Amino acid sequence: MDLKQFFLNQKRATHAANLKVFGAIPADRLDWRPAEGMLSLGEIVRHVWMSEEGLRRVALEDRWDYYEKRVPLGLFAVLGQVTSLSEELARLEEVHQETLSQAAAFPLERWQEERQNNHFNIRRKVAVMLFGMNEHHVHHRAQAGVYLHVLTGQRASPYAL
Repeated sequence: MDLKQFFLNQKRATHAANLKVFGAIPADRLDWRPAEGMLSLGEIVRHVWMSEEGLRRVALEDRWDYYEKRVPLGLFAVLGQVTSLSEELARLEEVHQETLSQAAAFPLERWQEERQNNHFNIRRKVAVMLFGMNEHHVHHRAQAGVYLHVLTGQRASPYAL
């Protein structure tokens, strides 16, 4: 199995686990957050798909437009208002499928290319960026799981244990 196939397999598994946790969010509690200034449950889901889309564009197209807006304005300024869990989950699925398709089509020999942006002081290989996307998903899935545990008292985890 090459690096690309490993990423695609990991991406699918990460996404499936995300859906289990994000799908447990009560639709009427999208705006719940444990404290002011923290992401709400709905904002976590939106942030995951928005950042995936933005990072994918950097990694595969060397397009920095998401970060050019997000960094100076801040995360809350680019998220907007979340009103529907089903719409956020649908968009999460669309972005996931786009990432799978585009990453699969991206030639393996190009996964070692570097993306550099002096303004943001970033220099990373495509492969590192893509695998970082999966890490970012796991981080926010865990965040949502903790939020849900605090909110509902129930365990929200993709694992059977």
